[in-house]
Amino acid sequence: MITYTGRRLGYGVLVLALVTSFTFLTLRMIPGDVVRVQLADAPGVTEEQVAERAAELGLDKPVPTQFIEFMAGALRLDFGTSFADGRPVVEHIAERLPATLELGLLALLLGLLLGVPLGVAAALRQNSLTDQLLRVLAVVGMSVPNFWLALLLITYLAQWFGWTPPLVYASPGENLGQNLTHMALPAFALAVSSMAGIARMLRSSMLEVLGSNFVRTVRARGASEWNILFKHAGRNSLIPVFSLLGLQVGGILGGTVILESIFSIPGMGSLIFDSVQSRDYPVVLGCVVVYGAIFILVNLLVDVLYAAVDPRIRY
Repeated sequence: MITYTGRRLGYGVLVLALVTSFTFLTLRMIPGDVVRVQLADAPGVTEEQVAERAAELGLDKPVPTQFIEFMAGALRLDFGTSFADGRPVVEHIAERLPATLELGLLALLLGLLLGVPLGVAAALRQNSLTDQLLRVLAVVGMSVPNFWLALLLITYLAQWFGWTPPLVYASPGENLGQNLTHMALPAFALAVSSMAGIARMLRSSMLEVLGSNFVRTVRARGASEWNILFKHAGRNSLIPVFSLLGLQVGGILGGTVILESIFSIPGMGSLIFDSVQSRDYPVVLGCVVVYGAIFILVNLLVDVLYAAVDPRIRY
């Protein structure tokens, strides 16, 4: 297990380095000069002022030199300073990360709480009307973009019930009720896709387990259906769901970029959105590294938990 974990960590670091390199080069290919964008509102800007500002930001150096300096700093968790306000990128991330983690955890929890019962219900009523309706619901849930669903929820909840989410974000420590009210709609919009994927995966997995020989043997020995469902079939059906959860984290993190901007949540998603628009390269790269590290660590944790769910699995 230790060897496997170390090898997966090594692969994860390599993937993170490749993703960071690709993002770095992509940002440099965006049309427009970041210095001229920053100085666009200043009257009478001269070429000397542009060159001076570029030197202050380190943009006068060749791109390979900038890349090497950034990667060397990232190894020390130093992503440089923001082009917009000169503050360290780490400070921006530390301020915004808690809101994003809260939103992601709420979405993942909602996906599990809604997807597991739907998947079990569909498996127990195979080919029935309930099963067909749940399967259609799962397909729709996986197809609907989360930002479009969020806009629909805001619009129709306001029209039909006169309710809109709070406009001002409050952290859980400041006002827990307002915080949860603010997070409810974006968390649900993010959770719909996860719920649909979990329900479909659990249905297929449970049908396969319920039709296996060991379940027939347990049933022949007189075990109750509830015992078979929760003690034997349920545990063996969760292994593919664990694998899916690791992949769902990537979709949830990606969905926060638009949803946090829609709902005015001061998280890393809205930070990335604003930084891309203002071409604040260090902030974007720092957020990409943190998002990539979270995704890699969560998938590694899921793989390690396989052995706890099913002792037959050994690495």
